[in-house]
Amino acid sequence: MALSSESVRRVAVLGGGSFGTAIANIIATNGHRARLWIRDEARAQECRETRCNRQYLPNYQLHSDLAFCSDLAQCVEGCDLVVIAIPSKSFREVAEQVSGLLKPGTIVVSTTKGIEIGSFTLMSQILEQELQDVKIGVLSGPNFAAEIVNNQYTASVVASEHQEVLELIPGVFSSGTFRVYSNPDRYGVELAGALKNIYAIITGMAAALGCGQNTLAMILTRSLAEMSRFANCLGADTMTFLGLAGVGDLILTCTSDMSRNYRAGYAVGKGQSLDQAVSDIGQAVEGVNTLKTVKHKADELGVYMPLVQALYAVLFMQQNIESIIQQLMTGEANTDVEYDR
Repeated sequence: MALSSESVRRVAVLGGGSFGTAIANIIATNGHRARLWIRDEARAQECRETRCNRQYLPNYQLHSDLAFCSDLAQCVEGCDLVVIAIPSKSFREVAEQVSGLLKPGTIVVSTTKGIEIGSFTLMSQILEQELQDVKIGVLSGPNFAAEIVNNQYTASVVASEHQEVLELIPGVFSSGTFRVYSNPDRYGVELAGALKNIYAIITGMAAALGCGQNTLAMILTRSLAEMSRFANCLGADTMTFLGLAGVGDLILTCTSDMSRNYRAGYAVGKGQSLDQAVSDIGQAVEGVNTLKTVKHKADELGVYMPLVQALYAVLFMQQNIESIIQQLMTGEANTDVEYDR
């Protein structure tokens, strides 16, 4: 059904990777004026000419109304909604660049699942620091871009303290195969999306070592307990971790070789160095930097996170995997369910 002129939103999606492209395509398909910002003008021009983002979503034809920009100011000019889908290492840089370019009251939504190194700052907190007079939200969930563009049934979560954001985003983003739920716990939703990448590296390593389904079930369950324990200490709602952004995203990322973090863990489990594994993947492996940041924060807070400690020892302290596994099996606490009641 065609949108009325009052319902059409002008939307800029910053980041021409797989997820940014998939979201921008949904928005354009829904009848909104969508622009996708790609840093490199040559690649933006290729997308205009071929209607395909060959580097990230090859063989998928993009909507004819989706516009491609390499000029950031031009891309965000006059937009009601800005979606930022930039790897965490570049997130603050882009937020700084867009500061001052947005009209008052613009809704800004982060889809990046990561934590800034050194500061333990989540992406929406960076937006709070860098942008003025905007309404901030985050989008997270079990969402592989390749499946989204191929119309596989998918659900995600938008989180914000602003009711306007919770009401607007499902209408702009949702399609016949992509549904967006809402949650007021922005910090918990965003933290869940970042943390699960660590455990995907672990399950990838376990798969490479030939571990069975019993082991996978144990890792997933203990990962969820560890994530929620850490989040609870930081003030997030532990019940958020039972939803799509928590257990949903954890299951997806930890059980599929479509996950870059899983593939990195698998390669290391097969004997590759971490640097080589990340280089071969050729895209951001967010779990590596998240692991460093979370390990240091857990040490600072005194939070018991044996899986994080074990993975850190293997990847950055050259510890033997088999000996670390033995320590995990003999050293972990006996409590099963740890949610506050």
